[in-house]
Amino acid sequence: MTDQTDRIRVALVDDHRMLLGALTEWITNAADDIDMVVAVPTWPELITHPEFPVDVVLLDLDLKDNIPVSLKINTLRTTGVRVVLMSTYSEPNVVREALGAGALGYLVKSEDAGMIVEAIRAASKGESFVSAELDLALNSGEIGGSPKLSAQERRVMALYGGGEPVKAVAFQLSISEETAKSYLKRIREKYRVAGFDVGTKVALRKRAIEDGILVEADLPRQF
Repeated sequence: MTDQTDRIRVALVDDHRMLLGALTEWITNAADDIDMVVAVPTWPELITHPEFPVDVVLLDLDLKDNIPVSLKINTLRTTGVRVVLMSTYSEPNVVREALGAGALGYLVKSEDAGMIVEAIRAASKGESFVSAELDLALNSGEIGGSPKLSAQERRVMALYGGGEPVKAVAFQLSISEETAKSYLKRIREKYRVAGFDVGTKVALRKRAIEDGILVEADLPRQF
């Protein structure tokens, strides 16, 4: 069981009321270290809520309230709250602006619960997390260079490329096996878009060494 002091207090703001309940239940069932303490449909209800401020806010980018998202992000940052944005679409220019304003993460709502949980955990540590779909859209023109991986993606690539099976990777990083597989899928897709084939474990390990994610001396001799 997670220590109470390690729990992440999360607020969810989404004007689709059915989604509020579904997301709250989804995230709660997917993680025992996250407390969904606020779930409200409007911005004013968030900032006046008795549980506010929280650790991380999952904020719907598409709230129809005419308040600039950059203003919301800045307001949250001044209270020490980390922000992960959610949207039904992934328009790169809008997202660049939001990330530039200080959001730590961006998810499309089609992501599975495991990825949403990982985005919350990353934000709580001050790490960035961008949905795989969006990352590809943002970096689709950067062919020839190595893709930008999140800290957790680098950890997964290092462990898996170093010879660990998926189950062991998941155990060491305290994530589910399905989430570990999702990370590997994201990593491979990012490299594919950048022009590198890492479809096999050997190719992925080779790339991890070339990109400094894995040190060759750390590899087991028999591998």
